[in-house]
Amino acid sequence: MNTIILHQNIQDFISKNVGAPISKLALQKNPFPEVDWILILNQIEAKTKAKDKLPTWFKTENIIYPSKVSVEQTSSEKTAAYKASLISGKTLIDLTGGFGVDDYYFSQKFESVTHCEINADLSEIVKHNLQQLGVKNCFYYADDSANILKESDQKWDWIYIDPSRRNDAKGKVFMLKDCLPNVPDSLDFYFEKSDSILIKTAPLLDISAGLSELKFVKNIHIIALENEVKELLFEIHNNYAGAITIKTANILKEKTEIFEFVLGDETEFPSYELPQKYVYEPNSAIMKSGGFDEVSSFFKIDKLHKHSHLYTSEDLIDFPGRTFKIEKVIPYSKNEMKTELSNQQANITTRNFPDTVENIRKKWKIKNGGNLYCFFTTDVKDNKIVLICTKII
Repeated sequence: MNTIILHQNIQDFISKNVGAPISKLALQKNPFPEVDWILILNQIEAKTKAKDKLPTWFKTENIIYPSKVSVEQTSSEKTAAYKASLISGKTLIDLTGGFGVDDYYFSQKFESVTHCEINADLSEIVKHNLQQLGVKNCFYYADDSANILKESDQKWDWIYIDPSRRNDAKGKVFMLKDCLPNVPDSLDFYFEKSDSILIKTAPLLDISAGLSELKFVKNIHIIALENEVKELLFEIHNNYAGAITIKTANILKEKTEIFEFVLGDETEFPSYELPQKYVYEPNSAIMKSGGFDEVSSFFKIDKLHKHSHLYTSEDLIDFPGRTFKIEKVIPYSKNEMKTELSNQQANITTRNFPDTVENIRKKWKIKNGGNLYCFFTTDVKDNKIVLICTKII
């Protein structure tokens, strides 16, 4: 860790150039010849990345940033704070500490947090930064977490793991066994050190694939930020044998949309209807969960089609996703399209429809944007239809 970049004049320069094009700055003469110019440019680029994602770090003085990749790969503050709200206890060990954003929030829920990071320089940076942020209950180990666990006789209340995909696994179907550490192979060893484990995975991991590799799963958390799935969390407890609950959260500026259901639980068969007054599109966390019948059953609303994953009702309800008022329903035909949408401006979504948004726009000369929202989909009678809507929420 190079602390020379903490000199006030260098910090002022970094702050002044946040958001500036790095390619242009790189062509300038280094105003601080005693410091590696690449190091300063990296601080500017990483701090720029942190402005929206890590506002607490961005606003705090004397923060040192690692490579921009570490900032890109770390949890955002909003997802880290939500994640910390899911668990509690006295002690937690993070086996894949990284930039320490998760541990900052875990430290507010636990009496002590152990941060393990095999990269010694990154470990020093995290220690420095969390001290700047006022964290006093975190312990730092620059070593392979497997060694730390083996050498300790402590048992923690929680183990947290964010495994990274191995470079030689590119191109393969994403599995936890393709990551470091290999959690499925290490579970029995981990359970010697804790009875509760929280595993963060990339959102592209298939839930059924994760369940096939793990055991004792109690909860699966799907976390989206502004309708983009960011994290998939498997919460496992030693020897747990009960039902698995899938909990979805879509974190928005004004609120967090929550929906949960028991995996495999018997639910009422969904009802199907032709489009009514309103149409509902589930948020991305629910879409990832696959709980489409459960949505229909819980909210008492009708599905348009078994595979469309759009819902409709005559009365307006509070729904975890986007809500639209249906202004008109037209069959997907040449005459209707020419009359209603050709050469118009509209936002287009396809659900269970044989053509792509790009092809639809090109074929009917529909410009993007505006106040109209069009769903190209299939109804309960297997007819291809277009819902012409205005957005409510």
